[in-house]
Amino acid sequence: MIIFMAHDTSKPSSTKHSIDNLKTSGFERRMSIAKTSLNIGRRWAGNSVSGMFLNKEARTARNQAFMETQANYLATELGKLKGSVVKIGQMLAIYGEHILPPEITRALQTLNDDSEHILPPEITRALQTLNDDTATLSWPTIEQTLHTLLGDKISELTIDPTPIGTASLAQVHRATVIATGEQVVLKVQYPGVADAINSDLALFKQLLKVSNIVPQTRALDAWFEEIRDLLHHEVDYEAEAATTERFYERLKDDPRYIVPKINRTYSKKRLLCMSYEPGITVVSTSLQQLSHQRRNAIGQAAIEIMMKEIFVWGEMQTDPNFGNYLVRVSENEDDIDKLVLLDFGAIRQFDNHLLTIAHGLLKAGYHHDHQAMMRAMTGYDFFDSMSQKVRSDIAALFLLATEPFSNPATNPDIPAECLDADNRYIWANSKLHSRLSSKASRAMQSFEFNLPPKEFMFISRKFIGAYTFLTVLDAYTDSDKLVKPYL
Repeated sequence: MIIFMAHDTSKPSSTKHSIDNLKTSGFERRMSIAKTSLNIGRRWAGNSVSGMFLNKEARTARNQAFMETQANYLATELGKLKGSVVKIGQMLAIYGEHILPPEITRALQTLNDDSEHILPPEITRALQTLNDDTATLSWPTIEQTLHTLLGDKISELTIDPTPIGTASLAQVHRATVIATGEQVVLKVQYPGVADAINSDLALFKQLLKVSNIVPQTRALDAWFEEIRDLLHHEVDYEAEAATTERFYERLKDDPRYIVPKINRTYSKKRLLCMSYEPGITVVSTSLQQLSHQRRNAIGQAAIEIMMKEIFVWGEMQTDPNFGNYLVRVSENEDDIDKLVLLDFGAIRQFDNHLLTIAHGLLKAGYHHDHQAMMRAMTGYDFFDSMSQKVRSDIAALFLLATEPFSNPATNPDIPAECLDADNRYIWANSKLHSRLSSKASRAMQSFEFNLPPKEFMFISRKFIGAYTFLTVLDAYTDSDKLVKPYL
């Protein structure tokens, strides 16, 4: 869930525009997306015709301005619809490189000096606004939804009508339990979005086809199936409540973490009530002003959670968006800063066979052992179907992916600028994502290469999120502390 709670008191109140009603019926949503598609198609054709007689430089400048206008229009229209289409737009902004063929990827990279963004910058900027600038649903509509879900119990709460966070599938309101004074938040699912998932996916795919923003490929089909599965999990708040409670029990005695406590009295299948947990966002300037030692501790804690998810608990929160994390900064320099874990909707459980494979991959990565990496890949259909040459190339890719978790004493390939004097990994210097994208693009050009199983795609998302988190935080991590407990 994107932007689950924005409890950053260092930021001004939201200036997002509000809408009174969502288009929840299939007909309304189809008409809205069809209108958007038609408008984009008309504008695209008009731009092409009117630019025919311009020189190359003028045509390039015109097309860039046109693309930015089109992208902003697309983002605005998606934001009004909420629901699945916004989630898809967000995913496209973050993971666009996974659904574009390498030829398009290489061409688009020349448009942007930042090789880590694969989509055209105009598209990326516009779609990223869906993370925090989507319209809020007006209070009367939310209040009516709460009356439907809670009945007479709504009178037991004092609810702030101004949301403290918005998302593609829900928005969050702060509340007080009148009888006890308990401070809680209500994550209210937008009415009708759960029932619109399948139709939204089909409509959005048609929109992409008409607008020519993304080619229609096998990779796109597989990506849409992943999103379909993810969304159906995310709209089930009873399942999310149970997952949150499991993580609460696992982490309640670790002073580095805070997991909200579920209030079952006011939780339903489409409504989640939990304790209010204040903090600042990961991109807050006040967080950047902390000492490097404190930021390192926060980063180390964030990565350790991921390791426990894979190797201890066997289930992972696979949505690494910054809106799912806050930091409770201690007023005392000597006290521990706490990582607030907010959202457990996009949870995935893994079987023992996959976990055994993952454990072997990590161990081989820690020792930076190519042959051990190839042996660890054995026994999984995705790898076993490849030739020895392609498996060797994939093993090399995995060795690069596990670079931050490798032992510097046995990995001579770590760039010198990626290690400090204590051999801690400097994520912000690594350019790891762009190096991986380049190597992965070459591997994917093999005729033997098939899309990896969903499980690996989920884990990949988590690693991408971890890379971004640690880079923004500018934290250094110790591979021995991260990996040795699991060897």
